[in-house]
Amino acid sequence: MSVPFSDDDLTCDGFLDGALRIYQPSTGYRAATDPIFLAAACPAQAGQSVLELGCGVGTASLALGKRIADLRMIGVERQENYAQLARRNADNAALPLEIVVADLTTLSRHLTETFDHVMANPPFFATGDGTGAKDAGREAARREETGLSDWISCAKKRLKPQGWLTLIHIAERLPEILAALQAEKFGAISILPLQSRAGQTAKRVVIRARKLAKTPATLCPPFIIHAGAAHEKDGDDYSDAARAVLRQGAAINWP
Repeated sequence: MSVPFSDDDLTCDGFLDGALRIYQPSTGYRAATDPIFLAAACPAQAGQSVLELGCGVGTASLALGKRIADLRMIGVERQENYAQLARRNADNAALPLEIVVADLTTLSRHLTETFDHVMANPPFFATGDGTGAKDAGREAARREETGLSDWISCAKKRLKPQGWLTLIHIAERLPEILAALQAEKFGAISILPLQSRAGQTAKRVVIRARKLAKTPATLCPPFIIHAGAAHEKDGDDYSDAARAVLRQGAAINWP
């Protein structure tokens, strides 16, 4: 059982130029830019429902709620101490994010409704990759115990027909993700490479797919995060597109 965090264990960090304040552990898994890109990539509209699988402290869902009003939002998190922080962050943001404590493999015992959108940032590393993190919470967030195919299968079960799944992950695992999406009969798959700088290899990808759609897959032009060939001065050097997403909470414009 996870141990609740004390305030001494936490930092309160600003996202979206301070419009969103997030309590998160000072050591352990800490949200950075990935959940903001995930929220920006989700094509939700006002009045729709969104489920986030593995929501952590709620950063992605709350960033989405800041951009789009009148969403029904539920986050699923298996670590109780992170779920408690997600509830606290939702209360502080005055956003209606409901948190369900559950494992993906048994989610149907806790949640049976279907959603217009599912989004997720699954653990990047497969079991046995690397040495592992010393912090148990960080390790649980970064190294999978539930395979990528199970995440995608769970998402399909919780999506309405023609509902959208949005994922962010590391590029090296893209073949596994595409295989799982095809096995679950997702279509309209769009792949957006996230490049740190122009000309560099993309380390992250954002993937959007539609349940039961027949539209062919699309490889989008890369989204460039930083301007210039190198970081040359203090402060951020975000591209205009990245600054709009990370600072202003804008949506990613899919091609």
